[in-house]
Amino acid sequence: MLQTTLCYYERDGKTLMLHRVKKKNDVNHDKWIGIGGKLEPGETPQDCMLREFAEETGLTPTAWAYRGVVTFISEDWTEEMHLFSATAADGTLRACDEGELEWVQTDALTRLPIWEGDKVFLRLMRQGRPFFHLTLVYEGERLAGAQLDGQALDVRAALGDA
Repeated sequence: MLQTTLCYYERDGKTLMLHRVKKKNDVNHDKWIGIGGKLEPGETPQDCMLREFAEETGLTPTAWAYRGVVTFISEDWTEEMHLFSATAADGTLRACDEGELEWVQTDALTRLPIWEGDKVFLRLMRQGRPFFHLTLVYEGERLAGAQLDGQALDVRAALGDA
């Protein structure tokens, strides 16, 4: 199973987002996501998050929290993503070779072109939900099912469509 991390850095009502427009054959092409990547052998989720954050932004988070685990299931792959948030970082922001970094109003994140399931965990994080496990089942790019801490979610309601 693919192991990844993703971190959302919020400061002054804005969140640092990566618009994935530079990488070829990118499953996230044209999507907006947080900062993260794949775990390397022997690396903990925390170590991976810190490494990827520094590689992609030039910044080092100094205040961060491990928020949850999100399991993605689709016809073609399964991924376990370790989800983090940060509220402070040191360093100088620099360009990323995977896309364009941009500060976005935090309350506007769910209106960006993002994966449907990202709307679910972004809302959970905004609500201050304690550590959670979210399972997201995809059919293509459509969110077909979800469970939060082992309990089925109404997908349309979780996306705010109900």
